[in-house]
Amino acid sequence: MSSVSADVEWLGSTIVVDTSSGHHLLTIHGYSRTKGLPAGEYVMSRPFSLGGHRWRICYYPNGENSEFSGYISVSLILDEDGAAAVKAQWDICFAGEEEAEQVSSLASRPVHEFTSENEWFCNNLATKEELESSGHLRNDSFTVRCDIVVVQGCRAVDFVSVPPCDLGWHLGELLETGKGADVVFKVGGETVAAHRCVLAARSLVFSAELFGPMKEGNAASVRVEDMEADVFKMLLRFAYTGSLPEMGKEDEGVTCQHLLVAADRYDMERLKLICEERLCEYIDVGSAATILALAEQHHCEGLKKACFSFLSPPAILRAVMATKGFQHLIWSCPSIVVELMAMSCPH
Repeated sequence: MSSVSADVEWLGSTIVVDTSSGHHLLTIHGYSRTKGLPAGEYVMSRPFSLGGHRWRICYYPNGENSEFSGYISVSLILDEDGAAAVKAQWDICFAGEEEAEQVSSLASRPVHEFTSENEWFCNNLATKEELESSGHLRNDSFTVRCDIVVVQGCRAVDFVSVPPCDLGWHLGELLETGKGADVVFKVGGETVAAHRCVLAARSLVFSAELFGPMKEGNAASVRVEDMEADVFKMLLRFAYTGSLPEMGKEDEGVTCQHLLVAADRYDMERLKLICEERLCEYIDVGSAATILALAEQHHCEGLKKACFSFLSPPAILRAVMATKGFQHLIWSCPSIVVELMAMSCPH
């Protein structure tokens, strides 16, 4: 028997699912006043955009129906009349310690088909007893986090896999090592080496300070007044990498206040908005007046609205007025106090 030899060519490809994702924080102020709603009745959030689509969250303080009357229930709806079906994964949890687990578990969630005519429920977010005995409920308020992954479609690719951009990692290493640094900042008793071109590209203020008419001498050494060294280092880290290091929950609120001031000072708008978003989670009786003053002084409209929303119940406003922070607010932002008083007066 004769044998035939042949060249065998192995071919292959990969199917990739394209997605876009994000999360939305919904805060319920005045939880105790919502408990009187019957089972099946809900309060709807304002619309928000994620993954190229508009959504709303419905909050059911006594469950979606009588079967779940002992639970806090929520649902997610697609707020687009007549829109084509949208395929998405979603999950919801209380904002805080479970968020890392929430993000990692999203991949295992089923893909639901959303239309303007249906909604998908999380019927048993927590029992009312569990919520009321947990640390999530503070000053009669709690916040939930809704993560959404929109499945946009599938495509075939070959075996050449292009990794994500690692520019931020390499620039972060450049900052850490100080290799090629050509400017030194003196801040809070420390010296920090950096690269003028990187900073000038990221901030018009740095550009003017290091290259423009504002520069002093050869700009090889710059003194930074009225800022802590750790805050300035975080500002530089964001300028180089576009991200912030992990912060402990006990320090994050105060650190974000200082970082917001620094971001405004150096005209780094995205960093400023990140600080605004995080500070919305730290508004309570003890901090509301201080955060409101900060929002007013640095033109943070979103953060200001969040403070006003928190202060809208008269009992909470009275509690905040008794704090030292409110005395500072009266002195530093009297116009805001006038707005608060107008809000509290019956029409």
